[in-house]
Amino acid sequence: MEKYQKILVVIDPSTEHQKALDRAITLAKHTKANITAFLTIFDFSYEMTTMLSSDEREIMRKSVVNDRKNWLNDLLHEIEHDGIDINCKVVWHNRPFEPIINEVIEQKYDIVIKGTHQHDKLKSVIFTPTDWHILRKCPCPVLLVKDHEWPENGNIIAAINAGSDDSEHHSLNRQITEEAINLSKIIRANVHLVNSYPGTPVNIAIEIPEFNSDEYNETMMQHHQDAMLKHASLFDISLEQTHIKEGLPEDVIERLSNELDAELVILGTIGRSGLSAVFIGNTAEHVIDKLNCDVLALKPEGYISPLA
Repeated sequence: MEKYQKILVVIDPSTEHQKALDRAITLAKHTKANITAFLTIFDFSYEMTTMLSSDEREIMRKSVVNDRKNWLNDLLHEIEHDGIDINCKVVWHNRPFEPIINEVIEQKYDIVIKGTHQHDKLKSVIFTPTDWHILRKCPCPVLLVKDHEWPENGNIIAAINAGSDDSEHHSLNRQITEEAINLSKIIRANVHLVNSYPGTPVNIAIEIPEFNSDEYNETMMQHHQDAMLKHASLFDISLEQTHIKEGLPEDVIERLSNELDAELVILGTIGRSGLSAVFIGNTAEHVIDKLNCDVLALKPEGYISPLA
């Protein structure tokens, strides 16, 4: 059965151009998927109207929801979607990520697609708290859409950690690569594998004079090259489409993305929650900030959302 049969698109009420919906339609044309256009709204002023009874406030909320439903239906009527089934749903909630993730869990969506915001003056992408919550807590793949097109015969980058001996990383590497190959068949693109490795730790080179940094780098590079070739061979990916570079993952992936003019980067996120999620130390989140193309973030197999 074709993947991506149920697509949830997060609608942005602040703009008429819904690039996430455009991307979902592009995907659905290939997979014959059903799309749900999902909008969460909230206006604190309605909750603070103390002169009104709870019933009156509920009537006001329903009125706003119906108004947004009409707006969304009008928007869908104006979009060319070639007969693809698109439903719409509007929910009143003060924490937008919660109803989105709950909808995924209850209705078992295959993918969530959400647009990102461009900062006009800084020419960079701004990620909202909702973006980060969805990335960390949504159990299905999350596609963050930027302004890069999806040309035919374009490039997909699968960012893996081939040098790790950790079984979870091996499993995630396989997931990421399989997802890249599957999508490459759907949108007719080329798959490239990228793996970064750390250079010589500066403190060791300084504190231990006899430490041979060149030998260390060569050994580290060889280890990652061997691991990458072993992984690539499992999926019949050619040597020319594998890339092993020294440096931080966010820097290496950004450089390669620009060099290949990639339309999509696929990576894994461990979906941290609790106190550790306060810090944006997750490699995936560092990478996403820097890229100017779409990003597909995957969770490890067996991941359970904290909202489940």
